[in-house]
Amino acid sequence: MPKAHQITDEAALEAVLGEPMEFVRAKITESLSGSMREFIAASPLAFVATIDAQGRPDISPKGDPAGFVRIDEQGELLIPERPGNRLTFGFRNILRNGQIGLIFIAPHQRETLRIKGLATIHNDPATLEAMQVDGKPALVYTRVRPTECHFHCGKALIRSHLWQPEKWTGDAKSIAARGYARQKLLGTEDVAHTEQVLDQVYKDELY
Repeated sequence: MPKAHQITDEAALEAVLGEPMEFVRAKITESLSGSMREFIAASPLAFVATIDAQGRPDISPKGDPAGFVRIDEQGELLIPERPGNRLTFGFRNILRNGQIGLIFIAPHQRETLRIKGLATIHNDPATLEAMQVDGKPALVYTRVRPTECHFHCGKALIRSHLWQPEKWTGDAKSIAARGYARQKLLGTEDVAHTEQVLDQVYKDELY
């Protein structure tokens, strides 16, 4: 049973949020434009969303030096994979359901780039070697055939003050390390020790 004030249909949703202007609809394309390619070349960070066999979503960040996501001659994206936590939720989802969503972020840019597409996983040795960083090739790469692409307006990043460190709150200490310590994931509640272990892991296993 719907909860109080829950919006349950598109008509009710549009009554609150309105409908997009025609130019907003028109900006959605099926392939990458020149400016989109330029944005990807400037981006050091992307968020990758996938869906499992039961329809449950997952999202994961991918980051490397700017331009780490390559675009081949067919206009398909190649996203390298580096050492991580080995949970491989996203990759397992791709094996079962190739639908994928991407958001690219580039420094100083208010807008983001959104892409929907179909994904597959590959391990061609020459491509992996071409994606090497610090002499270490990628482990695998995700190939994405875009089906829907558009720039997303900059309001979210403007509101978040993402590129304005003088507006940031809190400090630079790891919140995750405090959480790991409370769970004793490393056998101790010592936050400083947990941070040191994380720092060493990041240093030794970044690539």
